[in-house]
Formats: sequence, C-alpha cells, structure tokens
Amino acid sequence: MKNTEEILEALKKVFDPELGRSIVELGMVRELQVSDAGVVTFTLALTIPGCPMKAQMERDARMALLALPGITDVKVTFGTMSEDEKNAIFANGKPELPKLNKFNQVQKVIAVLSGKGGVGKSSITAMLACELARSGKKVGILDADITGPSIPRLFGLPPGGLRGSEQGILPAVTSLGIKVVSINLMIPNEDAAVIWRGPMISGTIQQFWRDVLWGKLDYLLVDLPPGTSDAALTVMQTIPVNGVVLVSTPQELANMVVRKADSMLKQLKVPVLAVVENMSYFVCPDCSTQHEIYGP
Repeated sequence: MKNTEEILEALKKVFDPELGRSIVELGMVRELQVSDAGVVTFTLALTIPGCPMKAQMERDARMALLALPGITDVKVTFGTMSEDEKNAIFANGKPELPKLNKFNQVQKVIAVLSGKGGVGKSSITAMLACELARSGKKVGILDADITGPSIPRLFGLPPGGLRGSEQGILPAVTSLGIKVVSINLMIPNEDAAVIWRGPMISGTIQQFWRDVLWGKLDYLLVDLPPGTSDAALTVMQTIPVNGVVLVSTPQELANMVVRKADSMLKQLKVPVLAVVENMSYFVCPDCSTQHEIYGP
C-alpha cells in the first residue's frame, strides 16, 4: 500500500489546465485516503462549481495514480474552494511560475515549435544553438520532446549522460559548451520507448526547467514536439518564454498545421520571433542546379 506522501508526489504532476499549476500546489487535493486494498479517495476542490476542466483533471489524476504499483482504483469527489482560498490563488493576477534553481540565471527562453512533425525543429534548434555558442553566448537546450527526443543524437551525446548532485541535475555538455537536458540522457537505452501520458510529460518538463543546474545562460532553447497539446501548453504556461521560432516546409499541409500553432501562440499571447522555411531546396553536387524538393 502506498502512503499519502507518495500519492501527493504523483499528484504534483497533475495540473489545472487554466492556471498552469499543480493541483497539489494549488491546495485542491483534500481528504486524501488510501485503503489497504489500494483504493485512493480524495476530494478535488475546484475554483468554481461548474469548472469545465474538472473531467480532465479527474482523468489525469486517475492516470497518474493508477500508474503506481499497488493502486487498484481511484475515487474522486468534487468540492469548491472558499472565497478566501480563491482570492489567495489569484491575489497576484497571473499564477506564479515555477522557480528556477537558485544557482541558475537564464536571460532569454526561446521555444522552437511547429504543429507538424518531421519539418526539422530539432535540427533548427541544434543549428541555432551552435551559432549562438560560436558567437560567444552561453546556451542551453531543454529537449521537451519527451516521447521522441532527437537532440542528444544530433550532438553525439550518449544515453544516460545526466548526473545528479545535491544542488540539482547536471546537464550534459557538448563540444561547443552547450548544456543539454533530454529524457534520452536519463535512460540507458536510447531506443527504449517512453510510454507516458500527459501528467508525467508535463511534470518532467517542469523538472527540467526547475531542477537542472543550468547556471548562467544567455539563451535557453526549448525543442518542442509536434502539435499543440500537453508539452507545448506546459512550456508556454509554466516557463517564461520570451518568444517562439516557428518551423515549416514549403509543403501546404505543413503550412496549414503551422498556422494552427501560430493561432495557439496568439491565444496565449506569446510572440513569434521568426518563421523558418526548412527543406526549401537542395543544390545538386554534380551540376550545381537548385532543385525545389516540394516543387515550385
């Protein structure tokens, strides 16, 4: 049987989608109990009785807890916060972002995003990081593509390359001095599948931001996975992103999905710094003719 501390630790990875903070941090988890049979029961205190996100939070909580050994069932009832409790949450307007490790000083955070897969986000992230490093900037890369990470392979970093210390997680470092954190640097086999649902992915991304010893950085680049779901929302809502680089190809299908990503950024009020059209053409090594890969 799990104790309540272990249950709360798992629930810290479940977030209120609107507030962008853990339901444990927000004080939403009440009357938590675990039976000898492994049944978890608790009350989820909502900010409003008809909260439209309550079904999602219940589902995420069930998934997070049922993934624990020994947990057989999860039963959630709903309550409502008092006015004083709600006022405390919204006292400062926007909820407070997760704090960086006290040893870190990150000046700018730039995310690299595209709604479409296979357009070269990771390659653009790596090249941008290298150019910034060559110009004398201190650079880090947070690989937020938890289920399909590419950054370690692009830099030739071996699996299992991260180490811990009393102060936090030590990132891997490339030959150019770029600090890198990725899930593939935490597992011994880079081919092993990471079969995680949204709450686990969101919690890992926040841990990469909060617990890694980035030190002093001029730029932290965040390599995002395709789409506009859990990982992208977690980054935009819980990390102070200064701007986004959108990556596309000349293919119309890719452009359509990238426009969806741009629409999400407008809704979240995150500025777009640049749009990169990747794979536009290649130059034939024999005749030096320029060929457009996807046609004119």
